[in-house]
Amino acid sequence: MAASDNSRNSLIPNFLYLSKNLSLGLDQIVLRDPNPGFALTPPENGGTKRSSFVISAPREPSKKIEMYSPAFYAACTAGGILSCGLTHTAVTPLDLVKCNMQIDPAKYKSISSGFGVLYREQGVRGFFKGWVPTLLGYSAQGACKFGFYEFFKKYYSDLAGPEYASKYKTLIYLAGSASAEVIADVALCPLEAVKVRVQTQPGFARGLSDGLPKFIKSEGVTGLYKGLVPLWGRQIPYTMMKFASFETIVELIYKHAIPKPKDQCSKPLQLGVSFAGGYIAGVFCAVVSHPADNLVSFLNNAKGATVGDAVKQFGIWGLFTRGLPLRIVMIGTLTGAQWGIYDAFKVFVGLPTTGGVAPAPALVPASSELAKIDSEFAGAHHTLLLITRRGSPRIRSRLDRDSI
Repeated sequence: MAASDNSRNSLIPNFLYLSKNLSLGLDQIVLRDPNPGFALTPPENGGTKRSSFVISAPREPSKKIEMYSPAFYAACTAGGILSCGLTHTAVTPLDLVKCNMQIDPAKYKSISSGFGVLYREQGVRGFFKGWVPTLLGYSAQGACKFGFYEFFKKYYSDLAGPEYASKYKTLIYLAGSASAEVIADVALCPLEAVKVRVQTQPGFARGLSDGLPKFIKSEGVTGLYKGLVPLWGRQIPYTMMKFASFETIVELIYKHAIPKPKDQCSKPLQLGVSFAGGYIAGVFCAVVSHPADNLVSFLNNAKGATVGDAVKQFGIWGLFTRGLPLRIVMIGTLTGAQWGIYDAFKVFVGLPTTGGVAPAPALVPASSELAKIDSEFAGAHHTLLLITRRGSPRIRSRLDRDSI
């Protein structure tokens, strides 16, 4: 009996069956102590010192943004604002020389001479002429471009289903980016029109505050959207190439150039991959969208100009090549920096970087195949029962019990 009591006691915490003098008080167990762990309490009534411990309250895990939630799309929108607004503003001097080379090639013959002409005529301040419409316009465009791209990519993937979304992922990248850019350009177009006019017509205006009223007074509100179709012609191919090539390049880098999975790479390495993939994608973007870029600059500079007038002045070869080397440098750097900033912001708010090795789709049998497997299994089980029921009574009774 004693052995039984000892066995029972060994399974029960000591403080539940020790004598009163040796038991731990509840006030000692929950006693708040600034130092977690064991602590000594003062002796009570001259008794021996007793140790107490503090069980610290569990910390709530930090809240993470759920993928494809409203907070996720808001974060992507904010990242797009920072990504496009800051980078386009930073390369305003390059953009200024490029636009003037497109409009007045006789005066702005090359990149170096273009900077020289600007410096002699307008000083250092002239290099950032039109930076305010650039900042506001491309911030609005970036918000729509990145935010809606993430939305449409998820939307089209859900429409296609897991198997086709994985098989035709490049088409989904192209469709998602094109849909997003249609919306983004509506936000950009008015500010782009004012920017080009301020940058390419000396004396027109100092910036957005006086340039926008002058533009509306001259050509009306509809004149702000005169370049929308050419802008779509420039930006939609550009953005389709930007997103689809970036996603493909990053996937190839993780698959072939880095010897470990993406989730095991450090965040700085992932951001480096984002910048490298963005820069390479930017070179392709510049080549694809350059003819339309020349058209946009020409139409926004000349009042009443048409696409036919632009083709006559530039020529087909000129549409594809005039200002292209500078634009490759500008767009490559710009796109690499945009993806770097965008993914850095996503990492900052706790989201994964964009792109990587796509997981293989789960192979789920079709309902007809499941029904066929079910039918074959049932038939085999029935045949086995018929055969074994002719055997011993013990086997028959066991199979009868199993089949119930």
